[in-house]
Amino acid sequence: MDRSRLNIAKRGESLAVAHLKARGYEILEQNYRAVRGEIDLVVQDGDCIVFVEVKTRRSLKFGLPQAAVTAQKQRQISKVALAYLQTHNLLDAPCRFDVIAIHLSPQLKVLKLEQIENAFEFQS
Repeated sequence: MDRSRLNIAKRGESLAVAHLKARGYEILEQNYRAVRGEIDLVVQDGDCIVFVEVKTRRSLKFGLPQAAVTAQKQRQISKVALAYLQTHNLLDAPCRFDVIAIHLSPQLKVLKLEQIENAFEFQS
């Protein structure tokens, strides 16, 4: 990933963390890596473990940010989520998959930030 895209991604994750904290979520992990994949954020909402994929774009030329969470990406996130739940002995814990879609201006100001709860189901 080039430096500009990395900066946009980091900005998006920072905005997502602030958004979630403001809504009372507890941040458990950032950039959790396992089984050849990564989940941007693992957070807790009450008794529910939430796996959050953050998608940030400066242009909608190629579609909405959340459209980048393809079926293949959902399967990858699901595998990493399962590894997280196994590693932390949380297989019986309720969980869900959210997407935070962020549209930024060219100056990296937030034009829109949308949290999509239950954005997808576990994919095997």
